[in-house]
Amino acid sequence: MKNNMKLPLAIIIALLFSFASNAQNVYDDFEYDGAIEGDPDEYSLVWADEFNTDGAIDLDKWFHQTKLPSGGSWFNNEIQHYTDRTDNAVVEDGILKIIAKKETYTDQGYTKNYTSARLNSKFAFTYGKVEVKAKLPTGVGTWPAIWMLGKNINENGAYWETQGYGTTTWPDCGEIDIMEHWGSNQNYVQSATHTPSSYGATENHGGQTISTASTEFHVYSLEWILDKLIFAVDGNIHYVYEPQVQNADTWPFDADQYLLLNIAIQPNIEDSFTESAMEIDYVRVYQRDDLSINNMEPDRGLQVYPNPVNDQLKLIFDDIREGETALVKIYTMSGQLVTAKEITTESNQITLNGLGALPKGVYSGTVSIQNNYYSFKMVK
Repeated sequence: MKNNMKLPLAIIIALLFSFASNAQNVYDDFEYDGAIEGDPDEYSLVWADEFNTDGAIDLDKWFHQTKLPSGGSWFNNEIQHYTDRTDNAVVEDGILKIIAKKETYTDQGYTKNYTSARLNSKFAFTYGKVEVKAKLPTGVGTWPAIWMLGKNINENGAYWETQGYGTTTWPDCGEIDIMEHWGSNQNYVQSATHTPSSYGATENHGGQTISTASTEFHVYSLEWILDKLIFAVDGNIHYVYEPQVQNADTWPFDADQYLLLNIAIQPNIEDSFTESAMEIDYVRVYQRDDLSINNMEPDRGLQVYPNPVNDQLKLIFDDIREGETALVKIYTMSGQLVTAKEITTESNQITLNGLGALPKGVYSGTVSIQNNYYSFKMVK
């Protein structure tokens, strides 16, 4: 039988209010902090090359590394010259083409039968996400790579070494291989890390087969956070480097690294090879919003002491006056704000107290004084 009983509107409202109140009582121990797990908007673009201008590479963003290592040959028995010519690196129709060629070429007193290009980014960073959309070359003996090296590497002729940062040998500086592909194993792409604990024929690697690696563009990515490196192709993860013990031997990845793009030629290059290109649609670097380098001037006249820090940190500036108000913010490397304080400068420095309660780890900080911005890192 159909029940046609109708409740007065006031009773219905009262019942609904009672239900809502009870539901709130059940869940009032849960406090939503506004965070969304895996929110893609947590990253902001901080550096990119979209390759929109035809011709030579943008020298404000890239450096041609052409200087041969001592002995006249590149590492790993590679047999190419790297050049700074548009024959080997050129932008056409919105695509960067790094072109490996079979040709006789003499430079620096050495004659070789193959040429290519090796680009260093003039941008270096710590932590973030890298995306490179690329189509790979073909040919047994070709070895294209999208990778990273520590800004502090003392490799003669590398961009950051020419800028005075070359203090550390390989592999102590750390190497992150976002993508490597060998023409002798067509369509298999690999990611790897090289550290003092494992390098060269490193045990730290993983990869996947991409059937269209050389016929279609794919996005090769790295997500670099405080304690791990995540490698993927088109969003499909194939390797995570996350050592259980993190120290200088296993984790030199707490300092700036820069990007490299190149095609090397191995001694087993097939006789029929003439030329092939790695084509790149874009290179993009993102960082979490709270750690974006936009509108900051890193290392601009700023000293951090002591580092590592216990309870008290001093920030010493070259160019500020006494009595100015500074806003200091400290973040975890995942972007979570842990402290924000307004402090008045004393002479040319700021003293930040009360850091003893912070867990051990690496932290990023920012300082805003009028229209000047500074950034720093500290170890607790």
